[in-house]
Amino acid sequence: MPQMAPLLWLNLYMFFTIMLALIIISSYFIKTPIKMNPQTNPTKYNQTNWKW
Repeated sequence: MPQMAPLLWLNLYMFFTIMLALIIISSYFIKTPIKMNPQTNPTKYNQTNWKW
């Protein structure tokens, strides 16, 4: 392995770090959503009839 050119090592290092960053970022966006407790923040609908 020491016979490899330094630019090849740099290329492998950059490829590894970019792929690791992409995996971490994609796992953040693809993760399953957490179920929220519906009793924590109930929504109130104060609707009134429109009077012409």
